[in-house]
Amino acid sequence: MTILKSCLASFALLAPAFALCSYSRPIAASTQPPTARAKAQETTKEKAMLVHYLEVVSSDMDATCSALSKVHGVTFGEPDPGLGNARTAALKGGGRIGVRAPMAEHEQPVVRPYALADNIDSAVKDAEAAGAVFAMRATEIPGGGKFAIYFLGGTQFGLWEL
Repeated sequence: MTILKSCLASFALLAPAFALCSYSRPIAASTQPPTARAKAQETTKEKAMLVHYLEVVSSDMDATCSALSKVHGVTFGEPDPGLGNARTAALKGGGRIGVRAPMAEHEQPVVRPYALADNIDSAVKDAEAAGAVFAMRATEIPGGGKFAIYFLGGTQFGLWEL
C-alpha cells in the first residue's frame, strides 16, 4: 500500500510537467512564423493537408460552443440537420468547426478532423491499405460533397470531397 501511495504522490508532482509536455509544439514549428512555414512548404513542394471540417462531439454542446466562442471570438450558428444538428463556425483559412451532441447512446465525445480529398474513393482505398477501419464509407451530403469516417491507431479521422 505504501508503494501505491508513493507512486501516486510522484505522479501528482509530475502531472503538471506531463500536461505541459502534451501541449508543447515541436521547436522547429514554434520558432517559425506561419508565413515562414508556408514558404518552406512551397520551397520543398511538400503537399499539405487541408482540414475542411473539424467535428466536435460533446456531451454538452451549448457549454462547448460558449467556451469556444469566448476563447476564440467566433459565433456558432443554429443547428444544421445536414451535419447531425451541429452548430458551426468559420475556421480561419476556410472550412468550418461543428459542435454537436452524440447521435446515439454508444457515441462517445471526440474531436474528428476531416481532411479534404481530391478523390474520396481513392483516399478510402489508400487508408484501408494503411490499416484503417471504416465506420462510415463515402456518403453523400446533399449539396455538401461526400464524407467518410475511419479509425486508425486508436484515433478517428474523416475524409471530405467537395
